[in-house]
Amino acid sequence: MKLIELCDVHKTYNLGEIDVPVLKGISLTVAQGEFVALMGSSGSGKTTLMNILGCLDRPTSGEYWLEGQDVTALDADAWAQLRNQKIGFVFQTFNLLPRTSALDNVIMPLSYTAAHLSDQEARRWAQDLLERVGLAGRLDHEPSQLSGGQQQRVAIARALINNPSILFADEPTGNLDSHTSQEVLELFRRLNEEEGVTIILVTHDEDVARCAKRIVRISDGVIAAEERQPLPAEALAAGLAPSGTAAKVHHGWAWLRLRWMMRTAFNGLRRNYLRAGLTTLGIIIGVAAVIAMMEIGRGSSSAIQQTISSMGANVLLVLPGTASSGGVSFGGGSAMTLTPQDADAIARECPDVRGAVPIVRARTQVVYGNRNWVPVFIHGTSPGFIDVREWGLSEGEMFTKRDVRNASKVCVLGQRLVRELFDGESPVGKEVRVKNVSFKVVGVLSAKGANMMGMDQDDVLIAPWTTIKFRVTGTSAQTTTQSTSASSSSTSSSSSSSSSTSQTVNTLSQLYPSTDKKLYPEQSATQQADTPLPVRFINVDQILAAARSNSAIPEAVKEITGILRERHRINPAEGDQDDFNIRDMTEMTRALSSTASTMTKLLLFVALISLLVGGVGIMNIMLVSVTERTREIGLRMAVGAWARDILQQFLAESVILCFCGGVAGIIFGRAISFLVRTLLHWPTELSLGAIIAAFAVSVSVGIIFGYYPAWKAAHLDPIIALRYE
Repeated sequence: MKLIELCDVHKTYNLGEIDVPVLKGISLTVAQGEFVALMGSSGSGKTTLMNILGCLDRPTSGEYWLEGQDVTALDADAWAQLRNQKIGFVFQTFNLLPRTSALDNVIMPLSYTAAHLSDQEARRWAQDLLERVGLAGRLDHEPSQLSGGQQQRVAIARALINNPSILFADEPTGNLDSHTSQEVLELFRRLNEEEGVTIILVTHDEDVARCAKRIVRISDGVIAAEERQPLPAEALAAGLAPSGTAAKVHHGWAWLRLRWMMRTAFNGLRRNYLRAGLTTLGIIIGVAAVIAMMEIGRGSSSAIQQTISSMGANVLLVLPGTASSGGVSFGGGSAMTLTPQDADAIARECPDVRGAVPIVRARTQVVYGNRNWVPVFIHGTSPGFIDVREWGLSEGEMFTKRDVRNASKVCVLGQRLVRELFDGESPVGKEVRVKNVSFKVVGVLSAKGANMMGMDQDDVLIAPWTTIKFRVTGTSAQTTTQSTSASSSSTSSSSSSSSSTSQTVNTLSQLYPSTDKKLYPEQSATQQADTPLPVRFINVDQILAAARSNSAIPEAVKEITGILRERHRINPAEGDQDDFNIRDMTEMTRALSSTASTMTKLLLFVALISLLVGGVGIMNIMLVSVTERTREIGLRMAVGAWARDILQQFLAESVILCFCGGVAGIIFGRAISFLVRTLLHWPTELSLGAIIAAFAVSVSVGIIFGYYPAWKAAHLDPIIALRYE
């Protein structure tokens, strides 16, 4: 049976502008089970002929038939499949993978075969082959621990692992001593006679050639002569594969192929731990920098948001409307339209409002002993003030709702006022005078610093609003109603004398003075003086309401507006104007938040640059690895690796490096964040998104920057790669 048939094969190499013919019309036939020696001097073309027969090189012209198939028309992947399934190579320089055991060297071709074996079957089959070539006790030895003859035996076992139809041996004894050469040749003879393996041996040694049953002499690119000897009757056509082993195809073929690919990639990286570790260092630093920077930036952003909130950024200021008389406007806040009940309604009925408190303002001197100070703020309010302003107490306690109802003379001081009046002493339990009214200090506010306008928030005295309104500012229920009636009487049609009288007596004609709707029948000045109405309206200077978050401010404004319009009986559809104004710090908050976000993005951008540098390092090292492992790539192609297999292997190595670097970077980045928070007391905040993004980017870096080196490796010519020094 014809195994190989060559018809007028020519091979010409183009060296620049010069054509160098090597094979000049070779016609050759090799039968199944033959032992053929291709003999000739150096430069005669015998190695080129073997490369063409082994599907490592293409002829310039002519036909090549292998087992009845014209292989010259096949593509590179089909050639790789032929090399894997039908051809085995034994090289003069052994071409064993360094820092890899003999057993793993033999198993290596199984990584690229379609008939994948399980791990146990592959190891058992490779072990059986090594035992047959006399290396039963050298399974775990690396090439550096084996002699030349033992390395050649490993190469022979590797060539036979896929049960090839034909075995090519290129100068198999060229690097061996005479005794070892005889052992290797005897092994070839037994493989041919006892196992039926077809062997084509390339040599220039006459003694080696005589071990073959047929000698083909080549000279200057042509067959000069042939010497034939009859094939032994005991030659067997059967291969070496144990029954049910090498031909067995598993249903989990894709999974097995992935396992082999990952194992191959790990073995490739394992040969140089230090370089692999240094390669991942760039990714580790990059990922760690991304995570640490994002957590620090996120923590700083949250701290800035808290600082902004503590400065009143999420506080809504509700001011009364504008009073006017005779066409003259008295300015914003001049009307008395807000009540403590409005603050209670806002806190109770607005879902997006965390709390609301009334504010009564005063400006006067505070005296303690022989010291005095005029604080920036004297606020009469309710106990919810410290919650609305997110203001803690450093000492003592806050006054209570009972103190508000009873107009108790108690107060809480800010840090600046404490420094100015008490000179380091604790003010709790002591009394200060505010406009000749003695107040007992029950608490001290924690330090808060300047507000958004630059005013010192710690320069403050806080007391019950009833106490400030009725005891400090001197406003009573009577004077309140007088002022209210003055606003309403200015628009009435009564005589000037009646108006003058109404301004000096206690009267109240409206619940909310700014509206034109009359709740009670209009009376004359005499009637108003004779029959005063009960006091129903006590105003406050403003209301402080805190939104639940900065994002909830717009909804909170809408809710407060609706509540106050309902309570004040204002109907915009009828042309009624709001008798209140709502102010917020949205623009300033947005500006500060934008600044914090910009800084976080800047930190992220800087960290991503380090990831990019790490990716460039991956590409550089992988290119170096491809160059260093060129012969290994050629060897893998020679034993049947497709271009995609080489691409996937080197791409897998790059991804594994980046994957390991990503995991280590996450751990390192979290450690940096922890140390920064613990040692430097900087705010940090866990960012799951940053961890996932950094890890995904690191793996993507492995794919992107590892693809070109992998592609370059996959497109190497196996002949050139095997000859690379």
